[in-house]
Amino acid sequence: QVQLMESGGGSVQAGGSLRLSCAASGYTYCVGWFRQAPGKEREGVAIIYTSTSATLYADSVKGRFTASPDNAKNTLYLQMNSLKPEDAAMYYCAAQTALGRCDFAPRSYTYWGQGTQVTVSS
Repeated sequence: QVQLMESGGGSVQAGGSLRLSCAASGYTYCVGWFRQAPGKEREGVAIIYTSTSATLYADSVKGRFTASPDNAKNTLYLQMNSLKPEDAAMYYCAAQTALGRCDFAPRSYTYWGQGTQVTVSS
């Protein structure tokens, strides 16, 4: 089993930046970053393959968000720049430990963190 713990959420003004962290207790093959705003479905925003650092981004965040790993610390990061009010949500990291295709479907991930809240004011 892998335990995940997010941190780094907070409240910023539009145009600001935040860096989210996801500390993993063990091996991960890939980590997905998801967000969920009230009344909306959970949305995948970024995927990172931890061994290769290959990344995928949703169109809504491409060019503004950057996912990266620190394998020495077993921690994944999501740097979020140029934040918009529509980015406000609870952000989750999720991990898959089995080899395979990682995608933006929440059902593809076995392990989930508890979430960290991001608020963006206009």
